[in-house]
Amino acid sequence: GDYGCTFTYSAQGGTNEQWQMNVGVSEDGGLFSCSVWRPQGKSYLFFTQFKAEVKGAKIEYAMAYSQAAAGAQSDIPLKQEEFEITETAVSHREGKFRFELSKLTIVAKTPRDEL
Repeated sequence: GDYGCTFTYSAQGGTNEQWQMNVGVSEDGGLFSCSVWRPQGKSYLFFTQFKAEVKGAKIEYAMAYSQAAAGAQSDIPLKQEEFEITETAVSHREGKFRFELSKLTIVAKTPRDEL
């Protein structure tokens, strides 16, 4: 539809890791969500950079994780200084990001037509 999500990254290593990406819009059309994650939990890729951008909506909430929940393991968020959030993107912070990423979640507000 009118919304989109793009995930770009640069990484080294990896042994055929499986990743998933989900996008969705709430029933009332007010929220747009975008998630990228490794279902097996922790990724062993060495991420040098990452950026997730939304189109057609403004970010309300975003979080990046060094480990995604799997089995008995729970999500482990990145430290706040490792990434930055703008109105339309979430990206690594140069010099602070510790090269680990296993999950990224964004919830964005869609523009509403006022009657």
